[in-house]
Amino acid sequence: MGTSIDGKDIRKLVIACDAGMGSSVMLAGQLRKSLKKQPVEVAHTPVDSIPPDADVVVCHSGLAERARRGAPGAVVVPFEVYIGDPAVGRVVAAIKDGGAVGA
Repeated sequence: MGTSIDGKDIRKLVIACDAGMGSSVMLAGQLRKSLKKQPVEVAHTPVDSIPPDADVVVCHSGLAERARRGAPGAVVVPFEVYIGDPAVGRVVAAIKDGGAVGA
């Protein structure tokens, strides 16, 4: 299981959701916009279909255990609110400026 990764080494960031397509899609769009100048792909997938090449998985805290089981090689970053959560902000800052992203 991945426990941390340097932000500069992140190439694929996955926003994992459960059944809904609302808030997590908005978050994915926000992250694509924030990271468009970075060499990172932002993907949106169901929590049970996380691609094996994901470096970091961002998901609601209620989905974190499922994400860890589904993506054992990725760092899973749980958050509480979809827009403006500090955990998501730390991931964006680490990708842009370097620094550890940890579970």
